Amino acid sequence: MNFSGWLARFRRLQDEHATWKLLHADNAPVILAFIADLFAEENEVPFARARIALDAELARGRELGYWQSESGAGIYLNQWIRAGWLREMDDMLSKTDASETALRFCRALDEPAAGTSASHLRIVQDAVREFAVAVNPDLDARIAQLEQRRQEIQRNIDEMQAGVSVELSEAEQRERIREIYQLASVLTGDFRRVEDDIRRLDKDLRIQIIEGDSTRGDVLLELMEKEALLANTDAGSAFEGFFQLLCDQNRSTEFSDQLRAILSLPVAQHLNSSQRQFLARLMRELSRESERVFSIRRRTEEGLRGYIESGAAQENRAVTRLLAELERAAVALRENGCDLKTRTRLELHVGVPGIRSPESLSLRQPDENLDTSGVEEQANHREPSMDMLDSLEAVQIRQVAERTLEALRRHGPMTISTLSSYQPLQEGLEELVACMRVARAVHATDLDATEQVEFHDRHGVRIRASIPSLLMSADLFPANIDELAL
Repeated sequence: MNFSGWLARFRRLQDEHATWKLLHADNAPVILAFIADLFAEENEVPFARARIALDAELARGRELGYWQSESGAGIYLNQWIRAGWLREMDDMLSKTDASETALRFCRALDEPAAGTSASHLRIVQDAVREFAVAVNPDLDARIAQLEQRRQEIQRNIDEMQAGVSVELSEAEQRERIREIYQLASVLTGDFRRVEDDIRRLDKDLRIQIIEGDSTRGDVLLELMEKEALLANTDAGSAFEGFFQLLCDQNRSTEFSDQLRAILSLPVAQHLNSSQRQFLARLMRELSRESERVFSIRRRTEEGLRGYIESGAAQENRAVTRLLAELERAAVALRENGCDLKTRTRLELHVGVPGIRSPESLSLRQPDENLDTSGVEEQANHREPSMDMLDSLEAVQIRQVAERTLEALRRHGPMTISTLSSYQPLQEGLEELVACMRVARAVHATDLDATEQVEFHDRHGVRIRASIPSLLMSADLFPANIDELAL
């Protein structure tokens, strides 16, 4: 590509790409600082809290003189949402791929990548070796390559058993752990791209449905044929594979244990406190992000199906066709020399109004007064009655959370149904509700399925309940269980 080609491409990116627009904005430092501070601890923030926080920052900016506008925070937040720098869903704000990329770019300018050429070369060599084995059509050659790798591993094992241990130098340890952080920090950006791909595909499908000239039955058939299209995109396929990794009990547990072990070693001092905190809660954040992507994809598919079944697509197509016919008729009249202001004797039959005067209005009758003649005044008592004590919640939800955490540490990630096989429900439906409250409090991953839980109530009646399948793991629980919003 020559100079003109590169110039045209960069001009197009400057005009269209949300990341470039964010970095080029007049108040880019203020916007990026607010986004970085707002989402420092959480990936989703209520819109009301964000507006209050931005109002406070704008007021401080006006006092210090670096912010002159008098517009409210809500106006700016809506502008940033329309620009693609923030995303709003169910009154919750989150970052987009554009803002994530801009923040990563700015951090890279201030904190140069710690990985050296040797570290990058090692990663490339490992990837090339694994890919060469996977795509080699010659089975004998693939077996030979795998045998060579096994011999290398066996040689390392023999050296260690003989007491020979090759340890990394301090510089190599610093390089490796910083490289781990750099690779892990881009994972949340991958989730943002998955969300953007899902929304873009939903928009394209709706446009394709509106522009297509087909019946509702044809549209429904096309929708069923393309229902799996959301999962077959590049980002969707990558997310499916990553989610399978999260659901693999052995691999996820191993991954969490290894991260915890690394952060407990002296080598973790080469990372600052925010970087160590990020790696410590990496699995919890990835589980929450995966649950968010599943929720967005599920809502997108349901909205798309409802859009078709409600007939909105057919109505939009009919309105578009009618407007096109009116435009053609207007152009034909003008081309034939007709005066468009000519009076006609046409009448539009729009019906007769049902109300001819204010007297014909049917007014609402006032509500009847509340009869309080049978109400007796009762004096307050300092001692609770037995009826009051019986109505109190008998299940201690904190104890349920402690038992759940202990079972997850002992047996690994599991759903409520599997958990009930290790810890049978003794208090009936109240204990089941407490388990679900614990799962929601730790943001357990919704597997988009249902499961059956069987238990006995306090009177010995056997109950079978159908509940959402929520996958919990010990990594989702905070260090202090009192921090859970139970």
